[in-house]
Amino acid sequence: MAKRIAVVLSGCGVYDGAEIHEAVITLLALDRRGAEAVICAPDVDQMHVVNHLTGQVAEGEKRNVLVESARIARGKIQDVKQVEADQVDGLILPGGFGAAKNLCDFAVKGKDCQVDSGVARLVREVHAQGKPVAAVCIAPAVLAGVLGAESPRLTIGNDAATAAALTAMGARHVDCAVDATTIDSEGKLITSPAYMLAGRISEAAEGIEKAVAELLAMA
Repeated sequence: MAKRIAVVLSGCGVYDGAEIHEAVITLLALDRRGAEAVICAPDVDQMHVVNHLTGQVAEGEKRNVLVESARIARGKIQDVKQVEADQVDGLILPGGFGAAKNLCDFAVKGKDCQVDSGVARLVREVHAQGKPVAAVCIAPAVLAGVLGAESPRLTIGNDAATAAALTAMGARHVDCAVDATTIDSEGKLITSPAYMLAGRISEAAEGIEKAVAELLAMA
């Protein structure tokens, strides 16, 4: 029977949502290994909308995280509140600024961030059932926000300021190369830097594919 993995998206586009390359590589890696992706996202407004051509905030424009994530999911997506831990064998969070703006507010509040209640509930319940959880790029900030009290071992690559913020949240940060993963065996947590370090899509893919392989091996 195919393993079912929750994939939590945060919109559509690196600057205000899910990093599209990371999301697609994740979905492709899962499919190639025979797993079923259960794609979900919170049904909330984005923190803001960024014009990806100019890099500037589009003042006065609003977009919904679930609606925008549906673009990547080809419409096959559900509100994260509707996904139960009993329904999946593991969970993975692709990165992009949306992970730090929409799944939580780490981009604004750093170590004092709060995680979206629906995302926090699903991550906490999947983890509590002893199922593996993976996160790439900046998305490990979500894990630190939810599981910081357990001192999770994770990585965002080697950015000192970001690593320090995660450490202040209770995480044990480990510097990690772009093509590698950091594994917390006890907590069944897998993280990889992806575009926190990657200069091209093939570099991001190496770490993400390894993270997916580890996730499925633990599921």
